[in-house]
Amino acid sequence: MKIPITGFLVHSDDSNSIHSHSLYISTWDGKPMHVHQFSGVTSFDVGHTHQYAGTTEPAPSGVQHTHRYFTFTTFNDGHKHEIRGVTGLAIFLPNGRHYHEFSGTTTVNGAIPHKHMYSGNTSM
Repeated sequence: MKIPITGFLVHSDDSNSIHSHSLYISTWDGKPMHVHQFSGVTSFDVGHTHQYAGTTEPAPSGVQHTHRYFTFTTFNDGHKHEIRGVTGLAIFLPNGRHYHEFSGTTTVNGAIPHKHMYSGNTSM
C-alpha cells in the first residue's frame, strides 16, 4: 500500500565533518501534519522534582489521532530522567482546535534509584 506524503529535507551545513539531514513531513495521505508543545514538573520524590519540556512527533490533522513524545528532564540532584510515551486521543474544543492529555513514569535514575510521575495537557 502506498501513502502519498509531502514534505521537505533540511541539510545541516555544520563546519565539522559530520552533517545531517532532517525530514519534515507536511502532509500524510493528503492531510496536513501538526505537532504540540508539552511541559511540566514531575512528582516530588527522594527530595526533589524535575522540569521537562518538548514537542510531540507529527500526526495528521482533521482526524482522531495520538502523538508520540520523548524528552529528558532537567538535571537535578546529580541526574536526569527520560520521559517517553503516547498521548491520549485528541480532545476537540468548540473552536475546532484540540489538545491531548499525557501521563506516565520516568525512567529510574539517581544515586538513590527512583522514578517520578508526570502528567499534563499538550498545547492546542
